[in-house]
Amino acid sequence: MACGERILKKLTQTEKAFRKLKEIENLTDELKDEILYEVSAKRFEYTFESLWKTLKVFLEEEKGIISNSPMDCFKQFYKTMNLDEKFEDKILKSVRFCDEIVHIHDYETAEFIYKNPENNVFPNLKKQLLR
Repeated sequence: MACGERILKKLTQTEKAFRKLKEIENLTDELKDEILYEVSAKRFEYTFESLWKTLKVFLEEEKGIISNSPMDCFKQFYKTMNLDEKFEDKILKSVRFCDEIVHIHDYETAEFIYKNPENNVFPNLKKQLLR
């Protein structure tokens, strides 16, 4: 097995968070837009936190690299795994995007987060972690 038990546990948590994020698509008819946007932002934040902490464990256990911030984790991950630059740009946008979530004070920002979650990045990272 290429990954340690701790990495697999973190990856499972991240997959669960991603599934919860994707469930938002099924709630569009059930919730008012404002609530839908807020739920989406919170679920994106949780998924992102789980993801970067999974990468942190992966880098430490598999590559011997210590990273203590999301941006550094992702940069080290892309550097180490030799990933496509287009892919790297997407996740780095997601890092900045997640940083903005904690500063939501208005409807327009919540709506933007709902409509632009960059959530297509997450499934591809699993493939890279389990190489």
